[in-house]
Amino acid sequence: MKGYWHVAAFAVGAATLRIYFENDWIIVAFLLWIFYLYFYERLKKLPIFTSLILFFFFSVYIPSPTAIQSPKTFSDKTAHYAGEIISPVQLTNDKLEFVIEEQHSKHRILILYFPEASNQETMSEPNPGSLKYGASCIIKGSMELPNESRNPAQFDYRDYLLKNGITYQLILQDLADLECEGSKFLERFYMLREQLVTHVESRFSPYTASWLTAIVFGDDSTMDSETEDLFQRWSLSHIIAISGSNIALIVALFYFLLIKLNLLTHEKAQWLMIFFLPVYALLAGGEPSVWRAAIMVVLFILLNKFKLRFSYTDILCIVFILLILFDKNIIYHVGFQLSFIVTFAILLSRNWLGKTESAIWQVLQISFVSQMVIIPIQFAYFSIFQPLSIILNLIVIPYFTIVVIPLMYILVPLSFLPDLFINMLDALFVNIHQLIIALITLIDAVLYFPFLTSGFPFIAILIYFGLFIWFMRELEYGMLRRAFRSGLLLSLLIMSIVARPYFSSEGTVTMFDIGQGDAFLIELPYRKGVMMIDAGSRFSFEDMEPTDSVYQQILRPYFNSRGIKELDAIILTHEDMDHIGSVEFLLKEMKIEQLIVSSYYDLSAMQAWSEIQKQPELVQVKGGELLTISGQPFYVLAPVDDRASSNENSIVIFTEFGGVNWLFTGDITKEEERELIQNYPNLPVDVLKVAHHGSSTSTDENFIQATDPSFALISVGLNNSYGHPTSEVLETLENVHAVTLRTDQHGAVQFKYRSDGGTFFPFLHKLRGEE
Repeated sequence: MKGYWHVAAFAVGAATLRIYFENDWIIVAFLLWIFYLYFYERLKKLPIFTSLILFFFFSVYIPSPTAIQSPKTFSDKTAHYAGEIISPVQLTNDKLEFVIEEQHSKHRILILYFPEASNQETMSEPNPGSLKYGASCIIKGSMELPNESRNPAQFDYRDYLLKNGITYQLILQDLADLECEGSKFLERFYMLREQLVTHVESRFSPYTASWLTAIVFGDDSTMDSETEDLFQRWSLSHIIAISGSNIALIVALFYFLLIKLNLLTHEKAQWLMIFFLPVYALLAGGEPSVWRAAIMVVLFILLNKFKLRFSYTDILCIVFILLILFDKNIIYHVGFQLSFIVTFAILLSRNWLGKTESAIWQVLQISFVSQMVIIPIQFAYFSIFQPLSIILNLIVIPYFTIVVIPLMYILVPLSFLPDLFINMLDALFVNIHQLIIALITLIDAVLYFPFLTSGFPFIAILIYFGLFIWFMRELEYGMLRRAFRSGLLLSLLIMSIVARPYFSSEGTVTMFDIGQGDAFLIELPYRKGVMMIDAGSRFSFEDMEPTDSVYQQILRPYFNSRGIKELDAIILTHEDMDHIGSVEFLLKEMKIEQLIVSSYYDLSAMQAWSEIQKQPELVQVKGGELLTISGQPFYVLAPVDDRASSNENSIVIFTEFGGVNWLFTGDITKEEERELIQNYPNLPVDVLKVAHHGSSTSTDENFIQATDPSFALISVGLNNSYGHPTSEVLETLENVHAVTLRTDQHGAVQFKYRSDGGTFFPFLHKLRGEE
């Protein structure tokens, strides 16, 4: 198999893709490829036989995404569970977290404890020191399913845990419900990691310590969230993550210190590296990229010791297969995917890279290859790609490679020196590094023009990588004109995928599930316009101010997935936080042309937005007026006069999508509903946005009978304390045979329409009668 391990890795990759995309045509394509190689004698029998075995073995071994599901039935009653801790114990002032494998069912359960939630000020009892990797525990509590995604493009925490083999979670109410004893050998390394992180944090400023712990120990928990977001937007996150460059630097430092200074012989230094690198992989958090690089170096040293000459490609392929064999769920880890695809691409491009004599130009080439090869993955996970990031990497990568990363590793042993020397290095790093981060922030403010889309279709992925391989081949052979044409085709493919909404005749109305609040998004066909009706938020119990959780977790991911960078308008029905709380965060990050409110809207509610530079046009309307936004007519039916109440002054909008009539009612009461049918006795309503989340103060029986909606949408929080929607409201809607769609039961609800009508698509469940 020497020299042919890339064929075996390709077989495993093909099996992985078949399972990941659940596409059996990949089997046909793989078998045809194997038959071609055999028929034309392009490969020997052993590589072909090995590849076939690996393909079918991993096709069975790796779980498919649909197979990774929580059991449909489980007991949520309080019980005692016995199990073993199989993960590092994460203990902070805010949270205790670890994973156990239950003794009988072998299910992996995430154990969580929040001291504030159970009015515990400390974690001293029982002694957290008994919580160690490998400890046997008895836990009292009730299992529950982790939260699932309730909106399109929202991060699915349940799915994330399932793909890490974790089935349930258990939230402890009291640490007295937890008893643990014993540990395993690996716990010593996890404890050493914690001690080193604590030591570093005590010796350096918080700013320097946050970068050091992230780069050396893989712990980015103290990293500034704005910096992390900045690096993610510009595809710079790989710089912070521990990868092959970190391992290469460690090897270089070790060899310099041990061999050049005559501390150890070359032979002994190699054995030391063989034992040290796996230890460092544990100290660095055990991420796939770290294990890949560490195992590759260890294998390379061992094989050379036994006079077995394997290429870098062979070693990389062997490590790829071994890691999947060791952990079948690792294929769903984005770090694993990115690490291997980038490394494979760089190795395959080594001939092209080797022709370059300039180190700076080679950095740009590596950055170019790395960025181009991960574009489909980046769109799939983050819905975003910044073309200019390739150029920014040219500035940032040399700085981190030459200055920051070596300095962080050097600072670890220097942290044991006196304070004076440490403080000088600390201050020097802070001053220089803050300037670089400020420069990146400035570039972000001026040149941030990302591509946004939800991802590539499977066929587009195949075309993309086919074109990319052809493009790189032409570059390698110096066929620059042909390479330019291939590059142009690549660019056109990306642009066509990003521009899909502008060629689609389908429009969408989305009722987001934001809990107890309203947020509707309207996307017109051919992207003629995008607007919102309300944008509510949750609030902090400490100061009763709106939080950005709805925007960050629900709205922004969806906007990115749909390529939405600006809004033509936001219609705010009234000034309650559950209808306007996210507007502040929308204004900070998006261009919004108009804010539309009623003539009786309390403008003081907008005071918090006055400092935001991008101020949209403010439009005030009242009943009887016609709004036209991007060619879409919105008839304002209310309020006609001032009712001296925010709910009763809600804007009521009548409009039509694909021949289907919609009525948006804000939080009006029964009195306003009765007034509506007096003013508009023949109002044809197909879809009614039920007022005030299904409260008994709204949804008058006469109003419902007069409008006779076919569908009723209720935006309401799951297990809310208000009892919404009330049984009275549900019965009133049922009397007119309206199909009720509720965010607490269905999650987000989307209406996709064309000129001749549309269909509702609940995110969580099918409609009644369609099971």
